[in-house]
Amino acid sequence: MTTHPSTAEKGAGPLLRAWREQRRISQLELALRADSSARHISFVETGRSRPSEEMVLRLAEHLDVPVRERNALLLAAGYAPRYPETPLDDPALAALREGIERLIGGYEPYPALVVDALYNVVAANRGVMTLVDGVGEALLEPPLNAMRLALHPQGLAPRIRNLRAWRGHLLEQMERQIALHRSEPLRALYEEVAAYPVPDADPADEPSEPVPYFALPLRIEHEGRTLSFVSSISTFNTPMDVTVAELAIETLLPADPATAKYLQSSLL
Repeated sequence: MTTHPSTAEKGAGPLLRAWREQRRISQLELALRADSSARHISFVETGRSRPSEEMVLRLAEHLDVPVRERNALLLAAGYAPRYPETPLDDPALAALREGIERLIGGYEPYPALVVDALYNVVAANRGVMTLVDGVGEALLEPPLNAMRLALHPQGLAPRIRNLRAWRGHLLEQMERQIALHRSEPLRALYEEVAAYPVPDADPADEPSEPVPYFALPLRIEHEGRTLSFVSSISTFNTPMDVTVAELAIETLLPADPATAKYLQSSLL
């Protein structure tokens, strides 16, 4: 995994260089994108030149730096953070919360949930609550965590028919987030869930014939039948708040007609 310099290092130069190298962009390419020069980018990265606040934000934009880390870049360059981090229960985000509830409610009977940067569930619809029925009580205590729910032996893991493939998908997803966000709590969560035991694969869990899924499905047992879902994740476009930037809306859409029919009848 890629590691980044600490924000305690002098100036924003080392941080900008780390983001540029992670994005595999040359100084010249970044300079062209940011309407600057490779010489100036080099001076900024080595600390010979202090970038303006506008330049820090421009470079962060072209490097696709997460909003939280843009604040860290500004602080390292000697400027005040630009983006607030408003608690989700703050009255200022009331419209957002209401919009989220309407959105995930509109996906019913299909499962939909909203998670934060640590995969803690901040909202879920009835479809999700149906799937987690029977999960160990300790896993359902706040804060509800989607990764623990999916991979813990007392969670959904024993019911996931393609656990090894789905576990690999979730761990790869977390690895990408760790590379993108310099988060020690996220790394700790990854190490925890990656250490959960994985039972030997049961040949009976594999389809007898290839199934033409268009994406890796989540195949999960529910009340004696196997339901198949494909996952879709969306985020907010051009967020101006750290909290909002780190929210992700995940929907589980039926991967076959039988799953769709069952869900449509189960919540009537």
